[in-house]
Amino acid sequence: MSDYIVSCCSAADLSPEWMEKRDLKYICFTFSLNGVEYKDDLWVSMKPAELYRRMLAGEEAKTSQVSLGEYVTHFRKYLSEGKDILHLTLSTGISGTYNAAKLAAEQMKDEFPDRRVIVIDSLGASSGYGLLMEYVADKRDEGLTLDELAVWTEEHKLNIVHWFFSTDLTFYIRGGRVSRTAGFIGQVLSICPLLNVDYLGRLIPREKIRTKKKVMQRQLQKMIEQAEGGLDYNGKCFISESDPEAGEEFRKMVENTFPNLKGKVQLFPIGATIGAHTGPGTVALFFYGKKRED
Repeated sequence: MSDYIVSCCSAADLSPEWMEKRDLKYICFTFSLNGVEYKDDLWVSMKPAELYRRMLAGEEAKTSQVSLGEYVTHFRKYLSEGKDILHLTLSTGISGTYNAAKLAAEQMKDEFPDRRVIVIDSLGASSGYGLLMEYVADKRDEGLTLDELAVWTEEHKLNIVHWFFSTDLTFYIRGGRVSRTAGFIGQVLSICPLLNVDYLGRLIPREKIRTKKKVMQRQLQKMIEQAEGGLDYNGKCFISESDPEAGEEFRKMVENTFPNLKGKVQLFPIGATIGAHTGPGTVALFFYGKKRED
């Protein structure tokens, strides 16, 4: 057993069972609907369909990052048990939670002078962040020390490739990510934007594609071009979705295209922290591949 724990935020969008199976500790973001706060606890307290039903009914959804005090409490629990900590945060391109985690780690130095907390910006989001945690857990289980694992994570985190598409622009429009005019035209023409997460961890629109079928094919083509080994890719693949039917359809497409995958494609619901901004209709693809450079 290692003398450190590996930790992340709930915005890594894995299931509680998956977190437990891989011995990953996590701390929860918070979201609110019409001012009432809920924990983003990996859909234990609220199911995805309920969140999206209420959003579509007009309830205002907002999210709150993990606070300094919450990080202090989280870190203290494991430091008190004599464990060091490697904590990965949601991308700084999306959230400021990294800064709160770093401040909390600094505060812990006086209270636990013999213990260490290393905080790393994942530069990832949703189950892409989760896929990075999966690989980090693999390396921990191979016996890497805390320092070795921190170095490996920094060197390889940009190899986790993120591609997203959405078939519903409603909440991209409400959040100002798409103008009302462009959004109206996009909906009329059945345009599905294709986005990725860049090397700074920001969600960037890349292409406008008509119809769900075509955007799925384009996203699959991106994986063929960028996955390590191309069509012979033998790594892991995660998909997260706020459209279960489209997510399952796309999972089958990936498995049929890449016969050498390491295990089945793992399908997770997009968590409330990300889903509160994107709403329903999003399917996101994550795999290990060429380093993100732009």
